[in-house]
Amino acid sequence: MSQLINAVTPRLFIAATEQNTGKTTTAVGLYAELRKTFERIGFIKPVGQRFVDVEGKQIDEDSVLIRDTFGTQVPIEDMSPIAVEPMFTRRYINHANNEALTRRIQHSFDRAAWEKDFAIIEGTGHAGVGSVFDLSNARVARILKSKVLLITPGGIGRPIDEGALNAALFEKEGVEVIGVVMNKILPDRLESIEEIARRGFGRLGLELLGVLPEEEILMQPTLQQVCEHIGGETYHGPEYARNRVAYTMIGAMSSANLFRNVIPGTLLVVPGDREDVVLAAVSRSLESDGGPFCGIVLSDNLKPSDRLMEIMKDAPLPVIGSKRNSYSIASRIHSMTVKTLPGDTEKISRIQNLVSEYVDVPRILEKLGITGTSASSAIH
Repeated sequence: MSQLINAVTPRLFIAATEQNTGKTTTAVGLYAELRKTFERIGFIKPVGQRFVDVEGKQIDEDSVLIRDTFGTQVPIEDMSPIAVEPMFTRRYINHANNEALTRRIQHSFDRAAWEKDFAIIEGTGHAGVGSVFDLSNARVARILKSKVLLITPGGIGRPIDEGALNAALFEKEGVEVIGVVMNKILPDRLESIEEIARRGFGRLGLELLGVLPEEEILMQPTLQQVCEHIGGETYHGPEYARNRVAYTMIGAMSSANLFRNVIPGTLLVVPGDREDVVLAAVSRSLESDGGPFCGIVLSDNLKPSDRLMEIMKDAPLPVIGSKRNSYSIASRIHSMTVKTLPGDTEKISRIQNLVSEYVDVPRILEKLGITGTSASSAIH
């Protein structure tokens, strides 16, 4: 088996105890914070499961986010060397090619870390994800000779239990977990959970290196994401695709009661033939404050009259159509996994501020054996 060439560039593998826990959020925030210390930072997500097409290549969407946000000077195909598309696992089990995949990861890391002062490696899912094709997160961390920062959800019992389980998988591969960052903690419980969790993780030999509070803005999908998730079609207002959805409301009431207890950023889901409700929402959007609705989804494949469709074209309220019924649409939106998109500057800025405030980055560098002197020499 080929050997990793670059064993010099400082690196950190960001792993998690489960999916959608905040690896990418942490990676974005750490990248921004580490740029205060390191001039040139590389990034790689060796194994990706959610990918987009970039110039004919299947590239993990988190790698695209990092590249577009920070202008990372790494070929995009090396930031995302393996995309696990639907038939990948089946083909591997029938015709295992672990050595070739390992070489691809090693080669891509070497390019991602080439002439860099630091490299961030993002895992996928928990420590065992990828075991089916012999490239679990724990094994990839070993291949890339990287120490690990483990991200867990908020809480006490479950995060500590899962932290112990995941740490054991990394330990089995001879990989050191330098500590834990807890994410999505209710703000009013932040201090109490941090105190107890620090002691709980400490009993496992894991240091708590950060606690990130839950942020509403990070959990709010954009209209573009909603439209894609429900298989919708934009009827009007594509320029409002980045409007954020704070709340979803089914328009089952009369137009007279439509605005009772509605909060700003509400997405109205209503059958297209409920013209009284649609007209009331559109008319309200024409007032000086724009009204409380961030958009309308017309359900059940029903459209209003041509006259009302014309009125909607002149209103600053985006409209999406869907074949699904109102309940199905609302349920799918509620269960969405919300990812940060390239260009979402408000979310990205908030992520950077959160990591700067709540994660002990100097201690992370210390755990990696990087002192102020060695960091300075890496830059110069």
